[in-house]
Amino acid sequence: MGHMRRLLSRLPVDPYIAALLGTVLLAVLLPVRGPAASVAGGASTGAVALLFFLYGAKLSTREAMDGLRHWRLHLTVLACTFLAFPLLGLAARGLVPHVLPPELYTGLLFLCLTPSTVQSSIAFTSLARGNVPAAICAGTFSSLAGIVLTPLLAALLLGGSGAGGSLDSLLSVVLRLLVPFLAGQLLRRWIGGFLTRHRQVLGLVDRGSILLVVYVAFSAGMVRGVWQQVSPWRLVVLVGVEALLLAVMLTLTTFGSRGLGFGREDRIAITFAGSKKSLASGLPMATVLFGAQASLAVLPLMLFHQLQLMVGAVLAKRFGRGPVALPAEPAGSAGSAALADPAVTRSPGPVDPATESASARGGA
Repeated sequence: MGHMRRLLSRLPVDPYIAALLGTVLLAVLLPVRGPAASVAGGASTGAVALLFFLYGAKLSTREAMDGLRHWRLHLTVLACTFLAFPLLGLAARGLVPHVLPPELYTGLLFLCLTPSTVQSSIAFTSLARGNVPAAICAGTFSSLAGIVLTPLLAALLLGGSGAGGSLDSLLSVVLRLLVPFLAGQLLRRWIGGFLTRHRQVLGLVDRGSILLVVYVAFSAGMVRGVWQQVSPWRLVVLVGVEALLLAVMLTLTTFGSRGLGFGREDRIAITFAGSKKSLASGLPMATVLFGAQASLAVLPLMLFHQLQLMVGAVLAKRFGRGPVALPAEPAGSAGSAALADPAVTRSPGPVDPATESASARGGA
């Protein structure tokens, strides 16, 4: 038994992904129905509002503003997240219907619209000896931008696919996502210390809230029979498509940042922050945008999250074995700016990338 536990511990599987898959299985076997579904739906709506309230309360606006001097790096990451990824998602439309069914393509495109991560970007950047403060700020800016840009891009590009661009749907996004987030920011002055002291407990709240959201979404999908539209073979093909998507973005961020003249530390931060997608932000957003169709919409994001963790861990270890001495950086680069500003050079140390999916730091 001990040998089996050690073997399982070595598998590159995010424990939280395992919990999410267990929740999906529970929804398949015991979906919530009837009056109980209405109660669960209300609880799910409250959980989404709570998540974004905590995201806002935990996000330090001052630290984010301190990182503005990294503007070239941040613009590069934002361009990768909200421009390059969506363009690749639109290009994948050519795979419908022969390679991907429309339902899975909708989820794939939504995946391309979500913000970058915070925790796993920091973890991998730290492991690879990259610019950790830049990764922190890049993930923070991406999370802030994603609260507005992800729903707008979804309304523009997925208007006919369940994420309608009607006034009602946009108002729902504002009330259920943006308003709680802003409320958290406004109250951060008074509750920030409490949240910091009880970070572990609140982490469990984050995890539990997301699991509830997933259970309700997949239960609704089971009741409506949406899973009958997807075969196991289609899921295998989806994983292959996502692996190609990740490979393209890693290539683009790695060689593109080098072409833009960034130093080694900054290139590492761009590679990881620019190629990641946030599960913890994307899941609750999908329930607001897609409603009853959310179960299929979030499936590609869940698979991509696990894929990016496995590939990111391998790359980070490889980069970490590289030379410590860095080449001279161009004037005004993000790396030199970080060294010049003590307010943004504090490294949080190694972070477990598996915790990203439950993080409430906005990329969480």
